[in-house]
Amino acid sequence: QVQLVESGGGLVQAGGSLRLSCTASGRTFSSLVMGWFRQAPGKEREFVATISGTGGTSSYADSVKGRSTISRDNAKNTVYLQVNSLKPDDTAVYYCAASHTIVLITTRKEYEYWGQGTQVTVSS
Repeated sequence: QVQLVESGGGLVQAGGSLRLSCTASGRTFSSLVMGWFRQAPGKEREFVATISGTGGTSSYADSVKGRSTISRDNAKNTVYLQVNSLKPDDTAVYYCAASHTIVLITTRKEYEYWGQGTQVTVSS
């Protein structure tokens, strides 16, 4: 079983930056593919970014590509999501997810474990 706890959300002005963190329990963190998703009010939960177990490969949604970076520190069992040039459309609850798969995945149903989410609000 893997437990995930997100942190780092908050209220930010448009154009600002945020760094979200997600810390996982357990000893197998480096074998997990990690992902970030977000869900805005009234919308489906959508993929944001994913990273391989080693951190060597990653993938991003078009909506954040070029202004976001996903990274991980396996020694700290933590994955990060840095988002720059924030827009009001980035306002959502951001969720961390984990999977024992060995390939990057961008679909919600492939992830086995989820955190409780952290709210990000971007004011205009």
